[in-house]
Amino acid sequence: MRRNQALGKYGEDIAEQHLRHLGMEIITRNWRCEVGEIDIVARDGQTLVICEVKTRSSHDLGTPAEAITPRKLRRLRTLAYRWLDDQKIFFPLVRIDLVSVIQPVWGAPEVDHLKDLS
Repeated sequence: MRRNQALGKYGEDIAEQHLRHLGMEIITRNWRCEVGEIDIVARDGQTLVICEVKTRSSHDLGTPAEAITPRKLRRLRTLAYRWLDDQKIFFPLVRIDLVSVIQPVWGAPEVDHLKDLS
């Protein structure tokens, strides 16, 4: 596994722990279709949460939130619809969240959770 893949998996593990700590139920991770991938699908009460995880080792290349472009947000919306259609499940509410994880060389990871990017 390459370094950036290992860092990404580590960030997803941290994000999953964070979401569970908030009381969310993790439904699946790394769901894929021909359109792309959803990092984490979770349930927050009656709300389906499509969670994008961005992990960095520093802010040198910008913040993780800066990586969520309008195009990426459109793709996440499309993926949410595809996941719902594939699972044959209905949720009254769907939202897209971002969990960013910055893991500096030394110390604990910094976790930031931005809810409802729409």
